[in-house]
Amino acid sequence: MTATKLFRHAGDGAWTPTPDGNRRRVLLTTDELMMVEFAFDKGGIGVLHSHPHVQASYVAEGRFEVTIDGRSEILDAGSSFIVPSNLVHGVKALEAGRLVDSFTPQRADFLG
Repeated sequence: MTATKLFRHAGDGAWTPTPDGNRRRVLLTTDELMMVEFAFDKGGIGVLHSHPHVQASYVAEGRFEVTIDGRSEILDAGSSFIVPSNLVHGVKALEAGRLVDSFTPQRADFLG
């Protein structure tokens, strides 16, 4: 078994710009599970998209309009949501904020 990073400290890791103008950093990953932090400026959009991965997201900071499969809700810090495989989803940052997303299996496309 190759060495898997088991711990991540606040501030570790480089931010990567996303195609929709936000930024992300991979926090921890295994083949089966990945945790990624996303940062948004006020008005930032996570464009509608889908993927085969199941996604669980936690609103760490800010306020977001979250749309999943055509249904939208406003979520504040401390709230969370889950996106089943292949459902169309996206977000709009109503104020600057951060999401912490977990994906299963890992998003290989997020690994340089």
